[in-house]
Amino acid sequence: MTDMEAVELIHQRAWVGQKPGLERIRRLLGRLGNPQEKLKFVHIAGSNGKGSTAAMLASVLTAAGLKTGLYTSPHLWRFHERFQVDGVPIPGEELVEIAVQVLAAAEDETEFELMTAIGMVHFLRSKCDIVVLETGLGGRLDSTNIIPPPEAAVITHIGLEHTELLGDTLDKIAAEKAGIIKEGCSVVLYEQGFDLYGLFEEICQFRYSRLALAGSPVVLSSGLEGQTFTYRGSGPYHIALLGEHQISNAAVVLETVKVLRQRGWEISEAALVRGLEEARWPGRLELAWNSPNVILDGGHNPQCMEALARSLRGLYPEKKLLFLTGVLADKDYPAMMGELLPLAKEFFTITPDSPRAMSAQELADYLRGRGGRAAPCGTVREALDQALAAAEPQDVVCVTGSLYMIGEVRHLLRLC
Repeated sequence: MTDMEAVELIHQRAWVGQKPGLERIRRLLGRLGNPQEKLKFVHIAGSNGKGSTAAMLASVLTAAGLKTGLYTSPHLWRFHERFQVDGVPIPGEELVEIAVQVLAAAEDETEFELMTAIGMVHFLRSKCDIVVLETGLGGRLDSTNIIPPPEAAVITHIGLEHTELLGDTLDKIAAEKAGIIKEGCSVVLYEQGFDLYGLFEEICQFRYSRLALAGSPVVLSSGLEGQTFTYRGSGPYHIALLGEHQISNAAVVLETVKVLRQRGWEISEAALVRGLEEARWPGRLELAWNSPNVILDGGHNPQCMEALARSLRGLYPEKKLLFLTGVLADKDYPAMMGELLPLAKEFFTITPDSPRAMSAQELADYLRGRGGRAAPCGTVREALDQALAAAEPQDVVCVTGSLYMIGEVRHLLRLC
């Protein structure tokens, strides 16, 4: 079996007919010897910023000399990216070995449950000191929540998402995310734009967990070369990641490091500075090309688009941009496109590779109806070619709307 054949077998395990819950993953990991019980974790849930926060924290822990696992989703280009140790994706031959083992033990598990099991086995085989574990959906019933109490439970920015599964209010969604908080663990909370602190404080008191609230960093500089800031009298720190929301995510990382130090983990200030500076998270406000600038951002909901638009205004004041975009029809695309329309010179639309996709023609018609210029394109390659051909050297092309589309553009730009 090749690694791609193994990936295809895993992808065949859809959610159809299955309900969220931990029973299936509990049985599967039990048949595999419960590898999660032999590992240490930082568990991360939230609506936005989970991946960026996880990547920065993993970079810091690796810089501190800890063998660090990183489990994230989705991937940009290769399935292997979901399982990393010290920044290196799982090798193909090891993926095959573990996939064969997991599939032999499997019964009716879903695709994500199989992936979670593969990650646990890989991290144990790699003898990881600690694993940074990102939830897939929600928290309480997410398959990653099978782990023992983590060293820290981290809650990033919370917004309205997957309301049919998680609830139709911020309080309900926050309560689902808070399901990763286990008795006795430490909790780090992103500084929310709304008052959910009381909800988390009550849950932490009930579970005998200590709650730390990330504060607001002081920004010293911000531009295409990255951002420098201080935090609660410490620093300066520099991150290559763009966007003011990434500085807030970095504050969560700093609070998490403080919690880990209190629990006995040795993380020097030099490792913290170096880890933040070396952290990369492709496809999130990524400057991928110059002359013209090409910005890649996997934002796919209104909160992401609002953050993207705010960042673009800061990076390119008074400039109109060319957008390459596609959306799913069941997303709140009016709100998403409403953030981009005031910034747009022209749109190049594509149909995402999904049965839920809005067609490129439908999206272009919608944008024209709201006063925008829009050209529907047949493929991502065609859209990228047209956008680059239309751009002057001083222009900016922004690709957004789907992480998988970002992966294809990075491949076309030979960045993968």
